[in-house]
This record gives sequence, C-alpha cells and structure tokens, in this order.
Amino acid sequence: MLKRQIRRNWDLYVLLLPVVAFFIVFEYVPMYGVQIAFKNFIATKGIWGSPWVGLHHFERFFESYYFWRLIKNTLGIGLYQLLVGFPAPILLALLINEVRSRKFSRFVQTVTYAPHFLSTVVLVGLLLIFLSPESGLVNLVITWLGGEPIRFMTEPSWFKSVYVLSGVWQQMGWSSIIYLAALTAIDPQLHEAARVDGASRWQRIWHINLPGIMPTITILLILNMGSLLSVGFEKVYLMQNSLNMTASDVISTHVYRKGIVDGQYSYSAAVGLFNNVINFILLIVVNRVARKMNDTSLW
Repeated sequence: MLKRQIRRNWDLYVLLLPVVAFFIVFEYVPMYGVQIAFKNFIATKGIWGSPWVGLHHFERFFESYYFWRLIKNTLGIGLYQLLVGFPAPILLALLINEVRSRKFSRFVQTVTYAPHFLSTVVLVGLLLIFLSPESGLVNLVITWLGGEPIRFMTEPSWFKSVYVLSGVWQQMGWSSIIYLAALTAIDPQLHEAARVDGASRWQRIWHINLPGIMPTITILLILNMGSLLSVGFEKVYLMQNSLNMTASDVISTHVYRKGIVDGQYSYSAAVGLFNNVINFILLIVVNRVARKMNDTSLW
C-alpha cells in the first residue's frame, strides 16, 4: 500500500526530499556533538578523544551561585512574555476584523506590521534613544508631568517590562496575521444568524469569533510553552549592562559568556542541553493537557 502511494505521488516525495535533507544535515547530525556535555572537551583530542566526566558539568551548574538567578530571570521573562505578548495579537486581530473600513484596516495593519521588519539592533538603539534619562522622549514627558527621570535601561526592576513590552510592540502586528487568517475561515452565516437573534457585536466576538479561532490559539500556545525558557539571546545581550545584570542575566547569555568568551565548551553545552530538555518536557506536558481538554494538539 505504501509503495503504491509512493509510486503514485513520487513527484511530491521528490519535492519533500530537500526539506528532509535540510533537517537531517542541520538539525539531527549536529546532535552528535551533544555528547561534549558529558565530557571534558579538549579541542586537540576531539570529541571522541576527550575524557568522559558524566554529569559533572550539570552538577556544577546546579550548584553554582548563578543557577537560581538564571532560572528566575529566564522563567520570569518567559512567563511575562507569555502572559502579555501572547494575548496581544489575538486582541489586535479581533479588533482589526471588526473594522468595516478597508482603507483604515489596511492602514492599521501596515502600521502594526512595520516594526517586525526592524532588526534587533535598531530596536535596542531606539530604546536607548527614547528611554534616555537626559534626552529621551519618555523621560521628557515624565519630567514635564512633574516626575523624576527614570533610568529604564540601567535599573533592574525595569528590565523585564522594557524587554517584553518592546517585543510586543515589534511582533504584535506580525503575529496577528495567522489569527486574521483563521477569522476569515469562520462561516459568515453564523454572524448573520446571530444578528437575527439580536446578538451584539461583543456577544458575536465572544461566542463565534473566539471559539472559531480557539484551535489556532491552542496550537500556538503549545508552541510558545515549548520555548518558554528559550528567551532570545541577541536582544537581551544588547540591552544588558553591568547595572541591570541581576535582572537581565538569562540562560542564553550565561551560555554565551561561558562557552564563547571563556571557552568552557562542555559546561556551556551542558547548560544548553538542560535548557532544551526542560523546554521539551514542557512541550510534551502542555500538548497532553491540551489534547485532554479540547482534543486539539500538535500530535
């Protein structure tokens, strides 16, 4: 049966081969190097020649002074980003979907999509300019209102908010595209029947639009939970300085400092592997919970 299907659709399988080859070469073959997390890697001896040390690097990480700070910061930013950043594109998509003027709807979409195309370096540069305590627009407004200038980029208490809210501003419009696509798949006759029954706009949003895009929301929530501890390195590193280190030091920046700067390849590989294993476990658990609750899951 399988051979017959392959013969019948051989051209489709040929088109699939480059994708399969890509994942094998760039995703699965590099897993061979994961074993350095369990070895004392010495470049001159190679991976096979380096001595085996077992869980030594994991124990060193768990017992280190930075362990709980890294977990707290990484988990804190991840949860903050999930609680604030995940609902934002859903709300934006629902609002845009209710706009009757096509010109205004396209204008809003263009304005909200545009920040996505800014590079991380440019975004952080804008943050440094607008949040400057001396000449930043935000602090000028605060001073004009009678307040004291706030050092957003150096005070640890402000780091998470600045990181998450700037990320929401940058990605909210782009992330709303998939929800807008899901909203177009909802049968218009449902809305017509609801209008006949006297349902208000808010009632139609709550009882028709939200349930209609709930499978999409569930799938994206599972994917977001699977990357909860994978807080982006580049933006955190660019925003990081010695004054906000207590709030900005996350697993990815710790791996960079220990692995690239200090050359502790085995230790950094162990920390990275620990991070990925936790993300994988979260993905499995959330996927199973979602499947039991509403029969929507990745597998």
